[in-house]
Amino acid sequence: MTMTAVDLGEKLRLIDALWSPKIVAQVNDTQVKLAKIQGTFDWHSHENEDELFLVLEGRLKLEFRDREVWLEKGQLCVVPRGVEHRPVAPEEVHIMLVEPAGTRNTGDEETERTVEAEWI
Repeated sequence: MTMTAVDLGEKLRLIDALWSPKIVAQVNDTQVKLAKIQGTFDWHSHENEDELFLVLEGRLKLEFRDREVWLEKGQLCVVPRGVEHRPVAPEEVHIMLVEPAGTRNTGDEETERTVEAEWI
């Protein structure tokens, strides 16, 4: 493991594709990912993984079947394992995700939007 500073702004500038999380750090079995998102993602859940969303830039709505939560810059929300959710970003939003290594962006479903997170 290399102990170096990670510049989140620099890493975000390297991300071109929306809804394609990139790994920037790993702590034990947990990965820290960055993503740029815009629009509405698919409904999904993660049977075995909790998922932390932290808004770095913009405003994000997390939809749940029974409510919605709006996150502003600097706010976070933890989605517990097994809870169906859908991120919605009316404008481009930059987020940090903290989740167990190997967590798929589409949860327990494999769709045309499923991507394998890569290191940047």
